[in-house]
Amino acid sequence: MKIALMDSGIGLLAAAAAVRRLRPDADLVLSSDPDGMPWGPRTTEDLTARALTVAEAAAALGPDALIVACNTASVHALPALRARLEPGVPVIGTVPAIKPAAAGGGPVAIWATPATTGSPYQRGLIREFADGATVTEVACPGLADAVEHADEAAIDAAIAAAAVRTPDDVRTVVLGCTHYELVAERIRAAVQRPGHAPLVLHGSAGAVAAQALRRIGERPAPDAPGQGGLTVLLSGREGALPAAALRYDEGTLLQAVSPAR
Repeated sequence: MKIALMDSGIGLLAAAAAVRRLRPDADLVLSSDPDGMPWGPRTTEDLTARALTVAEAAAALGPDALIVACNTASVHALPALRARLEPGVPVIGTVPAIKPAAAGGGPVAIWATPATTGSPYQRGLIREFADGATVTEVACPGLADAVEHADEAAIDAAIAAAAVRTPDDVRTVVLGCTHYELVAERIRAAVQRPGHAPLVLHGSAGAVAAQALRRIGERPAPDAPGQGGLTVLLSGREGALPAAALRYDEGTLLQAVSPAR
């Protein structure tokens, strides 16, 4: 079994680690675009072109499924990616976990990039899945970029600024960018209020990994032999995980296996 994941940068690490935990025997292909990142400021047409190139590089290695482990690419490029690759390669997008967050009750905050915050896409998800719930959209300028470069000071500053804009009564936070899942516990520590119930965080990595297995008719087997390989594509060139990736637990988990050939 081979599962490919794509993103502009290391935001794909959380979903890749989730797949690795569910199926240690699966080969993984991580396809990112260091030459073209960040994707957020690009036009839809430009972003879609970059995403198609990154996806096709992964598809050339014959994966059974492709996870679009990027919220921005899922918003703007998912139809084009599916038109290009399916039905040969199932394509699984990433959607913010607004529905389960709202189902839990209590005020919800959605942390997302400035481009996604307030967008028709996100507002549509809120109307569809969180109607009646109190939802606050919190823009997090600079956080994804800081995570991408493992810039500790910038991560702390961006999280602190977003925490100030998060209402005190929020009990649930949706991590609306895949990069944010890499610093989830730091977000929890910044938003948790003394004396309040433990904060609930909702990411997408686990659900996306499980959906990829379902799409190809496989089931989780966390006790399978840890023989899965790893191939890293950097703007189409085979390489290694970036140094910044190894600053996160998800990156070190993936690095623990030998590259697939």
